[in-house]
Amino acid sequence: MKMNEQKEGAIYAAVSYMMWGIVPIYWKFLQGVGAVEILAQRVLWSFVFMVVLLVFMKKWRAFIEYVKKIIGNPKLFAALLTASLLVTANWGIFIWAVNAGRILDTSLGYYINPLVSVLLGVIVLKEKLNKAQVMSFILAGIGVLILGIHFGTIPWVSLILAITFGLYGLAKKMIKAESAIGLTLETMMVTPLALGYWIYLLFQSESQFTASSGTSLLLIGGGIVTAIPLLYFAKGAEKVPLSMLGILQYIAPTLTLIIGVFMYHESFTKAHLLAFIFIWSALAVYTLSITKWGKMGAGKWKKNRNIGA
Repeated sequence: MKMNEQKEGAIYAAVSYMMWGIVPIYWKFLQGVGAVEILAQRVLWSFVFMVVLLVFMKKWRAFIEYVKKIIGNPKLFAALLTASLLVTANWGIFIWAVNAGRILDTSLGYYINPLVSVLLGVIVLKEKLNKAQVMSFILAGIGVLILGIHFGTIPWVSLILAITFGLYGLAKKMIKAESAIGLTLETMMVTPLALGYWIYLLFQSESQFTASSGTSLLLIGGGIVTAIPLLYFAKGAEKVPLSMLGILQYIAPTLTLIIGVFMYHESFTKAHLLAFIFIWSALAVYTLSITKWGKMGAGKWKKNRNIGA
């Protein structure tokens, strides 16, 4: 029974990562719309969709109870506001990068993200790194440095995506809300800003929402595109080990990389290849260090070392 649950969980998680991996195609359909308006519409319609979903899932009462809890807890409110602003910034940079022809930068950012999360754990939560994890940081650092030297600038889009999402994960640790409730709360916090910006565009006759029915439907659909992968991920995360999630998460940036190079013909230079090889190596070392195989290998090495001594 447990094995079947793990298989089901792995399918849900893999599907969520595949959805995240191909989402640049969706935002490309909205290339004629400004990135800030797409972001505002994404926040607004994600909130509307999640409210409807909570009512349908009979979780509205739990949502209201959590809202009351937040109102009476300033630290929790601050953590939620921080998480909301971070995920909004992450969405905004991602949308801008996709429509600016920088899909490869987004792929690199989400490859780096797991390592940034570990680094934040060390700095903020005082977690300790093993030798394999230290090696993975060195390899990833070399990869980023290669791009910086080759292009004469640090890949800031990739780093901002990785850092904002890493900090978002850290803030989420304090909130500890069920996935659907968490996303509803986060979008609720920034919906007034999104709505205010949309009203401003409407008064200035600059909103693309009314440009065509197709554009309107795509902007509304952005809420569904945002919510569904998250809900699938939540169902998967409940049933599979963390180490398996760690491996599956590389599906998304890999698909994004393929889409950027082969579908939208973004330039993939020798410097990109060399940098990605270092980062892929870093991820392989890191992933191995958190899996049972890596731990078994470390245990055998320690045992042999003790015997030799």
